[in-house]
Amino acid sequence: MMKPKAAPWTRRKFLAALGLSAATPTILPPSVFGLDGTVAPSNRIVMATLGVGNRAQDILAHFMGNREIHMRAVCDCRADRLQRGKEKVDGFYKNQDCQTHRDFRELLARPDIDAVFIATGVRWHGVASLYAAQAGKDIYSEKPVTLSIAEGRALVETCKRLGTIYQAGHQRRSVDSYKFMAEVARRGLIGKVHTVLMQVWEGPAIPYQPCTAVPEGFDYEMWLGQSPWRPFNWAHVNGFMFFWDFSDGVLTEMGCHYTDLMQFGLETDTTGPIEFEGTAEFPDPKTAYSETPLRGEVRCRYANGVTGIMRQTGKFEDRFIRFIGDRGWIQVDDQTDVVTAEPKSLLGLRRDMGDKGWADTSGHIGDLVRGIKTRTPTICHPETAHRANSIGQLMNLCLRLGRKLQWNPAAEKFIKDEEANRMLARAIRPPWHL
Repeated sequence: MMKPKAAPWTRRKFLAALGLSAATPTILPPSVFGLDGTVAPSNRIVMATLGVGNRAQDILAHFMGNREIHMRAVCDCRADRLQRGKEKVDGFYKNQDCQTHRDFRELLARPDIDAVFIATGVRWHGVASLYAAQAGKDIYSEKPVTLSIAEGRALVETCKRLGTIYQAGHQRRSVDSYKFMAEVARRGLIGKVHTVLMQVWEGPAIPYQPCTAVPEGFDYEMWLGQSPWRPFNWAHVNGFMFFWDFSDGVLTEMGCHYTDLMQFGLETDTTGPIEFEGTAEFPDPKTAYSETPLRGEVRCRYANGVTGIMRQTGKFEDRFIRFIGDRGWIQVDDQTDVVTAEPKSLLGLRRDMGDKGWADTSGHIGDLVRGIKTRTPTICHPETAHRANSIGQLMNLCLRLGRKLQWNPAAEKFIKDEEANRMLARAIRPPWHL
């Protein structure tokens, strides 16, 4: 039996599909068709933000400033931050259209959301990314990308299996000064690189604070996520970076940027060091509540003999990364974005590079857009991000165990050290899972 022919499209039907009437003037704005440098709504990537705290507030404008992205919803377990996030998005678009969610699972169930920006605390980065990938969403996740090495490997395999486009927030890969430094190292312009020196700042000794009732509008169970239950304490909430249940301290929170750049410059994105050794000073549990290192130094060695040195010392503004070769060195100071080198003549090679600093994430977000539209990997896809992040995690395990560790980067296992191997994964609090 032949199907009846579809009725022809009339002007009235066309206007109705656009939500207009026959009496409506049919002069439509160029933006509807993607003219005058705009992007048609049908071609934009519709995004939502999970976690709208300090980090999200800093870079949401970079997402919304990309013409190919439309930020449509925000999600947070804190009512005050949820409202502040909505106000920021609505203020940018000059409307009241931003929708809010308290539970990110409701947001992920929405078919109109193409991708998510995850800017929660570290305890949520990996788990939320896995849930997002399983819901068919592409992802930009802040760093550190996971809380354990096992979680990182699960992220890699899940995104690979589902074809998820993923960008880790290691935005320095997309920043001119750091790209220049990595290129100098890769091209042998400072000779054969033998050392990468990295410095992050000292951690705090947070004093004990009393536990309190959970504030109104704060979904504490959702805030905890996969982490073990603890009574509500503002020290945990405001200083989560410095407690093992929630993070790994400065060594990974900032250090993962530098281990990522070390991997980038050494072209070792699919592998890593084979040996870790170091010392650190930890907070005194008699007087301090925090748990992660105050200061210290860890050395890691690659199979080819290159040594990475991570120092945790000094002030926040003293952070830097330096590649050292047998014919010179090159360094970027993170606070100022100033590049220095020896010989100084190397700096003349940078004249064709741009001048955007590490705080500008627009290039990294642009690479995410390219990846989503072409369905090809980003500059910091899950394998790359996991490998860089795991170096900081391995450094911490070395310090916590107080001994040298031998690592097999292919198997992602310690050699003849079952105690250390048991620390590669963490127990996850139900109902959450990898």
